Amino acid sequence: MKFKKLKMLGLTLGVGALLAACGGEEGATSNNGGADKEVNLAYVEWDSEIASTHVVGKVLEDLGYDVTLTPLDNAIMWEAVSNGEADAMVAGWLPGTHAAQYEKYKDGLVELGENLSGAKIGLVVPSYMDANSIEDLTDEADKKITGIEAGAGVMAATERAISEYENLDGWELVPSSSGAMTVALDQAIKNEEDVIVTGWSPHWKFAAYDLKYLEDPKGVFGGEETINTFARQGLEEDLPEAFKVIDAFHWTSEDMEEVMLDINSGTSPKEAAAKWVEANPDKVAEWTKDVEK
Repeated sequence: MKFKKLKMLGLTLGVGALLAACGGEEGATSNNGGADKEVNLAYVEWDSEIASTHVVGKVLEDLGYDVTLTPLDNAIMWEAVSNGEADAMVAGWLPGTHAAQYEKYKDGLVELGENLSGAKIGLVVPSYMDANSIEDLTDEADKKITGIEAGAGVMAATERAISEYENLDGWELVPSSSGAMTVALDQAIKNEEDVIVTGWSPHWKFAAYDLKYLEDPKGVFGGEETINTFARQGLEEDLPEAFKVIDAFHWTSEDMEEVMLDINSGTSPKEAAAKWVEANPDKVAEWTKDVEK
């Protein structure tokens, strides 16, 4: 599916996303099946969603689809699927992280349920720090919390935490990006310095470093979450087999972290996804069992 409002999306799309919208992103393939075999998957550029979207894209590629993977700002991702400008996304964090976007766009979406359970968001610190709860924080890390992209659900939750926890009065949430956040975390840990970051799991950083979530006695960040799949209205009728695969997609945190670790180690998302798909034929077979080969 081609985008109808690229001038609107251009305000939030990076160069890579613009290429993707034109069919040039690395997840795209040559057209093997004509226009009726084209699928556009939108995703937010979190390590977790890069992993999951590339895996789904690879499975669809192997079934002969011309797949475009389009990274978007979080709010634009939801809008693009609800408007039919993208076909689907496997990146909806509920009930808390993307609650605002879900409420705004749910009427234009087809809900396909969770694709991963046990997700979580919160404030994360190295285990060597003395603080175990948000309420324990005083003046660590110069009273700064290193965040990710403005507009992300975990950023909104952190802003609420700063407002609700009296001990965080005067603290600052510093927006950056998912990549910049992990770089800051890595540098601080190497120097055994204090650092507080906006975190979520599944994420490869929990396998790479000894980290802990700060307890959240006020429940600002919510409890366990699920990552959910959404499709545009009409996708089931237009591309019934692709719809079945997207609907059937479900995996575990361990699966996702395996792909994320490969990507973090220098493997391209496309290659990491292909490696996982090849190594997990039984799971892929479950997702594609209702598709005519």
